[in-house]
Formats: sequence, structure tokens, C-alpha cells
Amino acid sequence: MAKRKVTITDIADEAGVSVPTVSRVVNGRDDVSPATRARVEELLDRHGYRRRGTSGSRAALLDLVFTDLDSPWAVEIIRGVEEVAHEAGVGTVVSAIHDRAGSARQWLTNLRARASDGVILVTSALGPGIQDELRRLGVPLVVVDPAGSSAPKEPTIGATNWAGGMAATEHLLELGHRRIGFIQGPPRLLCSRARLDGYRAALDAADVPADTALVVPGDFYHEAGFTGCNRLLNLPEPPTAVFAASDQMALGAIEALRRRGLRVPEDMSVVGFDDLPEVRWSAPPLTTVRQPLSEMGRLAAQMALDLARRVQPASPRMELATELVVRASTAPPREV
Repeated sequence: MAKRKVTITDIADEAGVSVPTVSRVVNGRDDVSPATRARVEELLDRHGYRRRGTSGSRAALLDLVFTDLDSPWAVEIIRGVEEVAHEAGVGTVVSAIHDRAGSARQWLTNLRARASDGVILVTSALGPGIQDELRRLGVPLVVVDPAGSSAPKEPTIGATNWAGGMAATEHLLELGHRRIGFIQGPPRLLCSRARLDGYRAALDAADVPADTALVVPGDFYHEAGFTGCNRLLNLPEPPTAVFAASDQMALGAIEALRRRGLRVPEDMSVVGFDDLPEVRWSAPPLTTVRQPLSEMGRLAAQMALDLARRVQPASPRMELATELVVRASTAPPREV
């Protein structure tokens, strides 16, 4: 069975059940006993069987998988994927894993049932075992990594996070800031580490000593920015500027400053990262590093469609340029 394409008949013979029983499991029907269903599904997993929903080499359905969907940048990526999918006449299924036990396995079962022909992964919740099973199933996989770990075996779409972190910090240094706080993203993520490294590189290039007390933990969400900024403000010598590794944390930092009666940028400058649509309407409009999230989604979708047609990408790793967008949330420190 390992040397040829597995059929429903093969699965039925090994499970000791009829072909119609296996067919009912494959099609998600509920008129199969739990024990039989578990045995059949285990064999389907083991042999990498899945029902194809397409003919020829053209994908008809793309799966877009996030850890969760409560971040505005997820909407931007969905927008880009959907634009390409719509133009190609391909459907899109959006899923959220939520880091719950068994949810990744359930998603894989659902993927097999709907015969998706391409997966765009924007999550770190699918471990190597799940990714290995996708390869066995022959499902093209593309990783988008603004908030995901690198996947060296698969094509990836990313942004120049290191350069973005350096540009944001250089901007604050050019304004005259020397004590610059940094609210970092989850350290397990490649993009978080790259932004932190860019921050440190800019300080080093300007001969500004790096103070470890000025680097505080975060997770990309508003509350972490609020908490991190308060932690920086409680230092014996607070920073005069804060660079947050995401726009949401930057907005949380601005709220922390507001509650203390401090003004942005008069009392403290704030820089974010992402350039989400909402930050141009914040008070004040946020200086940030733009990463082209919609374009990343578009490229990921096009790459997945190409892989489904057995067209290999020109490069397995694509990084789109980030860009510093200067608005009203940054100014020289008061003492300058």
C-alpha cells in the first residue's frame, strides 16, 4: 500500500469493514459506530488518503489557517488571499486553531473531508507532525510568518522585520531619543526576534548602550502594550520613547500614558509595527512600520495555487519590504 495510491477498498480491507462504511466515514456521515469510525480514520491518517474535490491540476479550495482571528492583521491577510482566490474561481475556508488540545487534529480531519488542495498557514499551532501529514497527503503548504515560526521545509512569505525594527529605532534616535523602550512580541516567533534584533542593531550603530531594563515582554495584543508601558514608566529612569512590536501594543501603550496624564508625543513618543488601518485614526495618528499584509496574503495564495498546479516557486522564501510611516505620535524629547 505504501508504493501506490491507496484506495477506499484498501482501507476497507485493512479495517475489516465494507467499502460503503469507509465511504460514509470519508464523507462525514454519522451512521457509523464510534469504534469503527476511529479505526477507519486512523487508517486514513496512516496511509494519507484523502478525497480529491478537483480534477486536473487546478485547485478549487484553499484553506487559510490562523491561531485565532481576533487580530486586525488577520483581516488584512484574509483580504489578500480572498482577492486572488476570487479571481481564480477558488473557494477559501478560514479556520482558527486557538491552541486548543486536539483542534489541529480536528482541522486535519476536516481538511481531508473537504479535499482542500492548498493550505496557507498563519499560525504556530500546527506542529511538525501535522505538517508532515500534510506532505503525505500531497497538500501544498505555504507559510505566512508575521506571527508564525519559520518552516524551512515549506515555501514562506514574510516581511523584512529586522529592517523594520531598525528603521523604527533609527527614527527615534534621529529625533534625539537615547532611552528607548521596546515592548517585544512572543520570543518564540521569528518575526518577534527579528524586530528586537533590529532595535538592538540600531542602538549599537548609534553607540547607544542597550539597557536590558528597557526591553519588556509582550504578545502583540493591546493589554500587553498597556502593561509593558506601565512597567517602563515605573523604572527609576523611564524612557522618552517606546517602540512596540505591534500596532495593537502601541495603542495599549498610548492608553497607559493617557491614564497617567501623559501626552503623546509631548511627554513620550510611541512607534508601532504593522500599519493597521485603524492607527491612522488614533489620537494622535501613529508612527509605525508598515508591513504589506494584504500583499503577503495575495502572494501566499498565488504560490499555493501554483504549487497545486505543480509549478514550483522561483524562490522558497519571499520577504516583502517594510516601510517606516511617520505620523504625529513621535517628536523630539522634551529636554532637547
